[in-house]
Formats: sequence, C-alpha cells, structure tokens
Amino acid sequence: MAAALALARRGRGRTGANPNVGSLLVTAGRVVGRGWTQDGGRPHAEAMALAEAGNAARGATAYVTLEPCAHLSPRGPACADTLAAAGIARAVVAMVDPDERTAGQGLARLKAAGIDVSHGLMEAEARRELAGFTGRLATGRAELTLKLALSMDGRLAMADGRSQWITGEPARAYAHALRAEADLVLAGGGTLRADAPHLTARLPGSTAPQPLRAILTAGPVPDGFIALPSLAALDALVAERQLNRILCEGGGGLAATLLAAGRVDRLAILRAPILIGDGIGLEALKPADLSETHGRWRLADSRMLGVDRLELYSPA
Repeated sequence: MAAALALARRGRGRTGANPNVGSLLVTAGRVVGRGWTQDGGRPHAEAMALAEAGNAARGATAYVTLEPCAHLSPRGPACADTLAAAGIARAVVAMVDPDERTAGQGLARLKAAGIDVSHGLMEAEARRELAGFTGRLATGRAELTLKLALSMDGRLAMADGRSQWITGEPARAYAHALRAEADLVLAGGGTLRADAPHLTARLPGSTAPQPLRAILTAGPVPDGFIALPSLAALDALVAERQLNRILCEGGGGLAATLLAAGRVDRLAILRAPILIGDGIGLEALKPADLSETHGRWRLADSRMLGVDRLELYSPA
C-alpha cells in the first residue's frame, strides 16, 4: 500500500477534478501491474494497472489507495466492475470513496463478485494524500498550502517589498515542484505589484500541466491571471473548476488573512540563513494574546535544501 501511495503522488496536480489514486496488482509476491490516475483523470489507476498486468491479473491481489469507483462514466467503465471482470482474488483498499456515487458501492460490488475485500490499511496516509479531494466534497474548499520564504529574523521581504531572492536555488526548485502539484497558485496584489511573479511551474523535463494563476485583489491583473476580490470568490472558483489543491505564495497581508481565517491546511516555511532587519513580515496577523498562538501547528517534516531549511507544518 505504501508503494501504491507513492504511485498516487505522481498524479498530484494532474488529475483535474478526479482524485489522484495509486494501484498495484500482486501475484505470489510479485508486482504484475502498476497504475496511477493519469492526466485529466483518465485512465484510472486500476485500469492502468490491469492493462499492464494483462492475464496475470487473474487471481492477483489489488492494492488501491481509494475505493474503486462504482459509477458509470462516458469516459470509462466503473473500476469495481473491471477489477471483478479481470478475475482478481483479493482487494485491499486504503479508504472508502466519499463521493456519493460510489461511497461503499465499489466494495459491495467486489464482495458480490466473490472477491475477498478489506479496507483501512494505511487509511490515515491515504486521507492525507486526498485531503483536497475529500475536503472539496465535504466543505467546498480545496486543500490550501501556504508557502513562506523567510529570513532568520522572520522577514518575507525588504521594506520596499522586494523579495527576490530570499532563498537559494534548491529551495526555489522545491517551490516550483509545489506549483507543479497544485491546481491553482494564488498570490496577493502586493506581491503582484512588487515582484510581478509568473507563478508558473518551471521544472526541467516536467510535463505537468501549468496550474491556474490567481491574484486576490480588487484591481486589474495581467493577462493569464484570474482576479479574485475575496475568499468567497476563491471558493466559488474552486467549486466551478473543481479544484483540489491550492498553493499560496503570499505576501504578508494575504498570508496573515488566510492564517487568521483558519484557511491554511499545510504550511511550508523555507528559512534562509540571512538577516534582513527592517522589512515586511506577518504584521497583519494580530492575535489578541500569546495563548491563541500556542498548540496551533505540528511539525510534520524538516530537511535542508542547500543552505536553506524547509519546515512543513500541519494544523495540530
């Protein structure tokens, strides 16, 4: 299942409204088929794994990070039906699909076909991977990652707003990888005016589709950008385009707004070994008391990217 989750991560930012799913087919301890949700959402992970396995799928165990779909689609058959038709003997599923069109029906179909079915293996990890998809279905909001590049003294930019470049090349490459995994990259009007960012994913050799680009502002934006006057407009865009992952790249005002509103699901801090002194930080974030700030975040990962340190936080 861990290998299936690793395959699922290949689909981040590439599957459109569909969840990014991974699947393995195993016979006698040997992997005979691998799949992950392809660009735009089709083929599904199970279909890709079955195509690779061919006749070797008969009698195999299928490991799938999300319950195989049970609803018919003009774009392809239901995966629960194709797995059953292929003659698999066992299905191990990480989590039940929250989409009401499946929601347990995929497991039921597999069981009705005489397949040994279990679910819940590495469910917490699968839920973290699909947090944007499940959150959008449940609340209408996509998963939002806030990326902040900070100096050691907590400055996002110099006093005049310039922030190119606080971090080094490895950290900037990581930021481009985050963009490649996002359906939408969001910045604020101040960042647009100070840095004129492209907000595109520029990774050598990458074939990932470019994310949508949006600016939270009531003013005009350049061609190719979407102007969003409010967070409500952002939510409307998520619903209209069925977006699962958003990456926000600041600056300080927008970051403070999102943090104060409890809209940040993941916090990625890139901390550079420099001191700026007089500059721009998160001054707009104004807690009434320090007691409000403790216990809010949990460190999930930390590593060095060149001379810069990456710290990944999730809400506690």
